[in-house]
Amino acid sequence: MNLIQYFRDSRAELSRVSWPTRQQVLEGTQAVLIFVVGLTLTVFALDFLFGSLIKAVLG
Repeated sequence: MNLIQYFRDSRAELSRVSWPTRQQVLEGTQAVLIFVVGLTLTVFALDFLFGSLIKAVLG
């Protein structure tokens, strides 16, 4: 009986949720993609820099 009440309460709670609009989802996705690309480029640049420095010191 508790499981059925849980699902009823869950459904009622989901009806009160303020869902984002399509535009908000697209803007959020765009922001995340820009951040990920920027972070990837930063990590790549640092990896290349430190790799070059280590090769210069050791070789």
